[in-house]
Amino acid sequence: LGWRYSGPFDELPAECGLEHRVISWDAIDASEGTGIVHIAPGAGREDQQLGKENDLPAVAPLDENGVYLDGFGWLSGMFVGDVAEPIASNLREKGLLYHVYDHTHRYPTCWRCGTDLVFRLVDEWFISVDPWRERVMDIARQIKWIPDFGLERELDWLRNMDDWMISKKRYWGLALPIYECEQCGSFEVIGSETELKERAVSGWEQFDGHTPHRPWIDAVKIACKGCGQPVSRIKDVGNPWLDAGIVALSTLHYRHDREYWRQWYPADLISESFPGQFRNWFYALIAESTAVTGERPFNTVFTYALMRDEHGDEMHKSKGNAIWFDDAADEFGVDVMRWLFCTVNPSVNLNFGPHVADEVRRRFILPLWNSYAFFVTYARIDGWHPGAETPPLGERTLLDRWVISRLNQLVALVRERTDDYDLSTAARALESFVIDELSNWYIRRNRRRFWKPESDADKAAAYATLYECLVTVSKLLAPFIPFLAEEMYQNLVRAMDDDQPESVHLNPFPQPDVAAIDEQLSRDMSAVLDVVRLGRAARSEANIKIRQPLPAVLVHTSDPAGTEAVVRLKDQILDELNVKDVEPLTDVGDYVTPEIKPNLPLLGPKYGKKLGAIRGALQQADARTMATRAGAGEAIELDLSGGEMVTLLPHEVLVSLRKREGFAAAQDDQATVVLDTTLTPALIQEGAARDFVRGIQDARKQAGFRIEDTIDVSLGTDDDLRAAIEANRDYVMREILATSLDFGTIDEASVDDSAVLVPDLKVGDHRAMATLRATRKG
Repeated sequence: LGWRYSGPFDELPAECGLEHRVISWDAIDASEGTGIVHIAPGAGREDQQLGKENDLPAVAPLDENGVYLDGFGWLSGMFVGDVAEPIASNLREKGLLYHVYDHTHRYPTCWRCGTDLVFRLVDEWFISVDPWRERVMDIARQIKWIPDFGLERELDWLRNMDDWMISKKRYWGLALPIYECEQCGSFEVIGSETELKERAVSGWEQFDGHTPHRPWIDAVKIACKGCGQPVSRIKDVGNPWLDAGIVALSTLHYRHDREYWRQWYPADLISESFPGQFRNWFYALIAESTAVTGERPFNTVFTYALMRDEHGDEMHKSKGNAIWFDDAADEFGVDVMRWLFCTVNPSVNLNFGPHVADEVRRRFILPLWNSYAFFVTYARIDGWHPGAETPPLGERTLLDRWVISRLNQLVALVRERTDDYDLSTAARALESFVIDELSNWYIRRNRRRFWKPESDADKAAAYATLYECLVTVSKLLAPFIPFLAEEMYQNLVRAMDDDQPESVHLNPFPQPDVAAIDEQLSRDMSAVLDVVRLGRAARSEANIKIRQPLPAVLVHTSDPAGTEAVVRLKDQILDELNVKDVEPLTDVGDYVTPEIKPNLPLLGPKYGKKLGAIRGALQQADARTMATRAGAGEAIELDLSGGEMVTLLPHEVLVSLRKREGFAAAQDDQATVVLDTTLTPALIQEGAARDFVRGIQDARKQAGFRIEDTIDVSLGTDDDLRAAIEANRDYVMREILATSLDFGTIDEASVDDSAVLVPDLKVGDHRAMATLRATRKG
C-alpha cells in the first residue's frame, strides 16, 4: 500500500502522516526524487483520508487494548507501543530499509491519566448530516448567542462537520434502538417503547418495568422485516451528547403530553463553557430539536471560556495546579468566587486562584462590608431605626438627592442588563456605585452628619438616605452574592421589622423610582467626581499629601456646562481636595502643554529605521490633538516624509504634561485639572494641624477609645507645631472630639492610669508627647 510523492525527501509534505515516525521508504527512482511512503489507512486520520482518496483498503490491526490481532505474523500479540524498533529491524534484514531518523512531534495522551493514545479504526453508527445541515443552521440563527461570535463558531462547525457519530463501545448509556439482522443485513430503528412492545417476539417480560438500558433492553428481540428472523439490538450505546440533546423533549413529555411540553419549550436560557460545547451539547440540542420539532430548543445561550490557574495555565490534577470547588469555597468564600465569575468578560479565559480571589475581596467585598458596618455602627449609637421621621427627598441635601438619583439609575441599568443576560455589565455597574459613589464619595462627604452628637432632621435624612441605598443594593446583589446580601438584609430589614419578607431572595427585584432620578444633578456630580479624581492624581504626581491645603484648583472641561457645574458645586470639592477655591480655567495652554513621544520598546521592533521619521512627525504634529486622540483610545495617523502614512495605536505613544512652575496637573479626555501648589505660612500651619489630627486619631484607635468618646489632651511639643495647632484650634478639637487641649511639659512618671501616654507622636518633621484622657464614654 503506498502513496506516491514526487520531490525531495527532506520536504515531505505534512499530509503524509507526521503523527507517527516515518520508518521506511522504498526508493523507486532516487534521481528524480520520487519514492513510496508507507500509508496505514486503518491507523491514522491523515492516512485514512488519503486511503479514501486513493481507494485503499483500511486494515484495522489492533484490539481495544492496542495489541495486534491474530493474522499479522510475528506482530500478533505485541503492544503497539513496542513495535517501532522491531519493524525497522525487520525491514533492515529484508534490505528494504532506506533511512531511519527520529522525528519529534506532538503525541496524543489521555488528559486524565497521561496514557499514550493510538488511533484505532472501529465500526460505528452515524447520522448523515447533509440532508438537514441547512435546516439546523437556520435554527441556530434564530438563537441569541452571548457572546455573539458564538453563532459564527457554531455555524462554522455545522458547515464543515462530518456525519454525526452516535454510537459508543460502552456498556452503560442510552441504548441505541437499532436492530440489525445478521441473516439478511437489513436494519431498522425502533421509534418508541410502544413500537418495541408491538414488534417484540421475545424478551418483553424481562424488560417491562425497567429503564431502557442494558442488560434489560438486550433481552428483547424483534422479527426482521426483511427475512422474518429474530433480531437483537446492536450492542452499542448512544453517544452521551445524543442523550443530552433529547432530554428537553423526553423529560418534558413531548410524546405523551404535548400541551405540558409547550409550556416549557423553548427554554429561555441555557449556559455552558463555549470551547467544547459548540460541537457537543449546543449542537446536539439544536440538531435534535430541528429534526423532531422544527424549532429552536432555547432562545438564548450564555457561553463562557475556560477557567485556568493564576498564571493562565490549564488546571490538571497531574500538574498539581487543580483547585477543587470545596477547597476554594472554604478558603476564598463562595460570594467572592461568584463575584469574580460575574464581573469578568465571559468571552475570555478566567484566571483563578487565591491571589485573584483576594483581589476581588479587597476591591469590592470589603468596601461593601465597610459601608454597611459604618451605617450599623452609628445607627446603633444613635438608636436610629427605619421608622424614624425623615424629611422628604426634595428637602434633603444635594448629596442625598444625588445618591438617591444615582441609586435609581443603577436599579434601571441592572434590571436592563440582567434582563438581557449581560451580567458582567450589571455587576461592574454595581461595583462602581458601591466603591466610587457610595463609599468613596457619599459616605466620605457625609461622615460629620453621622458624627455630630445632636439628632436633628439633617442627621435623620442622612441615615434614611444611606439606609435606602444599602437595602436596595442588598436586593440588587442577591442574585450575584446571595449570602452576603442575605446577611445585610437580615440585619437591616428583618431585625427591624419581622413583617417584611423572610429573606432578601423572597423580595421582588427592585424597580427604579423614576421621580427620584435627577438627570442634570447626576451629570453635574459626575463632572465633580472626575475633577476630584484628577485632582488627587495631580497631588500624587507632585508628591503633595492630601492633608496639606493648597490655594486653588483650576478646572477646564471639554463641555463648558461641566466647568460651570464644577464651579457651582465647588463646596463638594474644597474639602475633598483640600483647596481654598475652585476656579474655571479658560486657556489650558497657560498652565500645561501636552508632550507626545513614541513608545520606543513597542515601535522600535515594529518600524526599525522608520523610527526617526516617526519621532520627527510626532514633534511636528499638534500635540494637544494627538494627546486627545490617544486619551480617547483612537489611532493616530502620521504623514512621514515622502507621503508615506503610518498609523500608531494609542498605547504606542507616551503622553505627558509639561506644567508651569508652581503648578501640578492631570487630565483625561473630559477635563484638565491644575493645582496651584504655592504654600503660604498659614497653609503650612494648617497642614501641620491636619497632620496632628491624624496622629491623635491613630493614637485614639490604638488606645482602644470608641468612636464617640470625648477626650482631654495634654501636649508637649516645639513652638512651631504649637503655633500651628493654636492657629487651627477649633478645627483640631472638633476633629479629635477634645473637650480640652493644653500645652506644657509632660512628665512621664506622673502620668496616672486614667490617661493614655503617647510618648512619640510624629507630626511631619515635628515630634511631640501627649496624654489622652477620656472625659465621656459614648
